[in-house]
Amino acid sequence: IFSKASSSLEDIGESSSETDEDEQPVRHQEGSTDLSPEYWAVQKLAKYVKGGDPTATVIALCSMRDLNLSQEACQLAIKDTGCLEVLINLLDTEEIKCQTGSLKILKEISQNILIRHAIADLGGLEIMVKILDSPDTDLKCLAAETIANVARFKRARKTVRQHGGIKRLVELLESISVGSSHQAKDTETARCGALALWSCSKSTKNKKAIRKAGGIPLLARWLKCSHTNILIPIVGTLQECASEPNYRLAIRTEGMIENLVKNLSSEHEELQMHCASAIFKCAEDEEIRDLVRKHEGLQPLSVLLDNSENKQLLAAVTGAIWKCAISRENVLKFQEYKTVETLVTLLTDQPEEVLINVIGALGECCQEQENRGTIRRCGGIPPIVKLLTATNRALLVNVNKAVGGCAMEPENMAIIDSLDGVRLLWSLLKNPNPDVQASAAWALCPCVENAKNSGEMVRSFVGGLELIVNLLKSNDKEVLTSVCAAIANIAKDQENLAVMTDHGVVPLLSKLANTNNNKLRRHLAEAIAHCCMWGSNRVAFGETKAVAPLARYLKAKDPLVHRATALALYQLSEDPNNCVIMHENGVVKLLLAMVGSTDDALQEAAAGCIANIRRLALATEKAKYG
Repeated sequence: IFSKASSSLEDIGESSSETDEDEQPVRHQEGSTDLSPEYWAVQKLAKYVKGGDPTATVIALCSMRDLNLSQEACQLAIKDTGCLEVLINLLDTEEIKCQTGSLKILKEISQNILIRHAIADLGGLEIMVKILDSPDTDLKCLAAETIANVARFKRARKTVRQHGGIKRLVELLESISVGSSHQAKDTETARCGALALWSCSKSTKNKKAIRKAGGIPLLARWLKCSHTNILIPIVGTLQECASEPNYRLAIRTEGMIENLVKNLSSEHEELQMHCASAIFKCAEDEEIRDLVRKHEGLQPLSVLLDNSENKQLLAAVTGAIWKCAISRENVLKFQEYKTVETLVTLLTDQPEEVLINVIGALGECCQEQENRGTIRRCGGIPPIVKLLTATNRALLVNVNKAVGGCAMEPENMAIIDSLDGVRLLWSLLKNPNPDVQASAAWALCPCVENAKNSGEMVRSFVGGLELIVNLLKSNDKEVLTSVCAAIANIAKDQENLAVMTDHGVVPLLSKLANTNNNKLRRHLAEAIAHCCMWGSNRVAFGETKAVAPLARYLKAKDPLVHRATALALYQLSEDPNNCVIMHENGVVKLLLAMVGSTDDALQEAAAGCIANIRRLALATEKAKYG
């Protein structure tokens, strides 16, 4: 038998992706309630409810409400005696008292997962949606509240939408007469409407339907109100919908961030959690990150970190901090509030969803030099490195970024190396997930750059160089880009470059040269430039047709691509055949423009390459004409 506790917990944390734990209810063993006194009490009343005389029916419904309807035995007795069908049929009558009595019972017993599914199977949702058109406000409210309970699984949400329920529920939010004597009633109507929309909004199609029905400005208007009981379902719906770009745009343009920030300081943890969760989803967008700062939302978020007992609140708050920290100005504010220090204390004994966000936030914060020192001084590096052995993909991606960020500091790098962090990162290159591979390769770049004796360190990983060279066969752009960046760093060591050459790094890099992706072009050109420094690799790049495509990179709009390409062409131009190909591809004219660059490295490489081509041209002329 499905217990009450588990049925109330089933929807917590249900995300926009519509994961339905609710979809297959546990079948109740028939007959187990037969013997309970509740069963006989319900059966006796059922006779009168079915009796047909409206007065008797209403009295029987009132008596039924006096039973303990929150008890599972009662809920299932109503289902097993066939009373549930009768209650649903009563909704289809014109008798408002019968409809009201029935809905009051349905609202209570639909907390039970089996009853929810039975109500949907018996066509109850369609009738309840119809009742939303009733002129009787109390009846509409009861119908909306019952829909809120039943629509906790996918099929039910779809039924509500297909029968025009979303539009009618949005209309319940329209009754807003602030300051009049009806205000309390309007708030109650809107609260019930919002509860139902909240349940329905877990479906992507329903999010769209709420928007099309004009729901966004109404949600924005109720967000300004101060009653917690309506704010919770309003913000609940908003945070559910914030996974959609259209809603994030509206949350920004309708000025909702200010109210979400204001309610972070509410006394109700549930409301704080939904506000933080909405900010978490919205702060993917830069303008929203700026608005959170402008409306002074970063400090209340930092303060909420101290409330670490409530894990759902903590997950939402750390998520909001992580996404807000993508903007540098916000990181500087977090430094003021000592947020990094608090985050480090949350690296142990936390559920995975909290850890993902904490480490994500630290990964963003350690892009600032000061915070890299703070994390070290607070003892944050060992617990971060320890998390490299985790298995969760999202967690690993964030841990890799944080380790890479910390490794930009030589002092931190020494600790990471002593904890075997580089070896762990290297082994993550074998992870089947391309996001994990790419983030590990990016993290290896500062490690190789800042480790003492980094050449020897890299050689100590048996099969490590072959592994990284073989990743150049990946189909994932980000993996290719990060691996090229790592290879550029590793190739600075002659011995390691020799080993990579044996593993075929040159033809594999050449094969990638025809890409149009500027980020990949930049790191590929850097890798080629560094790989030219061994044996006959310069000649080999020419033979494997890397030179002509590289020449085209000079037409890209990105100055970083120009710089890397000029360095590669300069190295390649040491080989006469490559100079000929460059000349044929119009390199000289493009490089001449770059000789005047303010970027010294670009200027020198461009000039050096032109000089090599010129020298070859003069030598050829001399040979020809003496």
